[in-house]
Amino acid sequence: MSSDLGKRLNKFISDTGLCSRREADKLIEQNRVMVNGRAPELGTKIFSTDKVFVDGKRVGAVAEDKSDRIYLVYNKPIGITCTTERHVKGNIIDAIGHKERIFPIGRLDKPSEGLILLTSDGDIVNKILRAENAHEKEYEVTVNQPVSERFLQKMARGVPILGTVTKPCVVRPRGKFQFTIILTQGLNRQIRRMCEFLGYEVTKLKRTRIMHFELGRLRSGQWRDVSEQELATLNAALKHSTKAAKSPAVKGK
Repeated sequence: MSSDLGKRLNKFISDTGLCSRREADKLIEQNRVMVNGRAPELGTKIFSTDKVFVDGKRVGAVAEDKSDRIYLVYNKPIGITCTTERHVKGNIIDAIGHKERIFPIGRLDKPSEGLILLTSDGDIVNKILRAENAHEKEYEVTVNQPVSERFLQKMARGVPILGTVTKPCVVRPRGKFQFTIILTQGLNRQIRRMCEFLGYEVTKLKRTRIMHFELGRLRSGQWRDVSEQELATLNAALKHSTKAAKSPAVKGK
């Protein structure tokens, strides 16, 4: 953190891995954050001499080279909820049981399974979640009736849901009742809503890839650390990504 320019309070808090910037703003609004003994305003700049407390516990600045930050790939089982709220039964934090403070990047619905990334790096979260950055997410989908060519074509061209039309995407048959879909968009429960519009019901939904991260042989409920090569590739891919939101963040499918 530069002692000359300072850092916005919500970014300072999110960089520690406590929560996202949006959640940090909520903590500030709820007067759960104190800076040098006083309740701060949204947009407050934090400098190296400032002391920041959240719920009475001090949070410190993180290393600028990100050497102290955590990056995980997790194969989320069905029934696990992607929330950091520990009072929620089956929350993803308790399910993983990591010793460091981390939070999920995006969501997968409770009845969905598969790949999700977790981290303590707030900057990575903000970049990956922006739909305009066109980062690919791939899913295997099982539905309740045979997949027709007409269905696949309509899914690929775009479907009207939530007051908009989904972006064109890549859809391929995988079996009589299965197909794969690659999205660069993240509308709320997008795949389920798309299928429902076309008269289909999703019976199984599994995310197998986010950008260059793949499940591979990772079994349900297992997690692994992101490799140095994966992290280098990620940083290169995000180098020109914007942080300003123009589209909704990734939601559960």
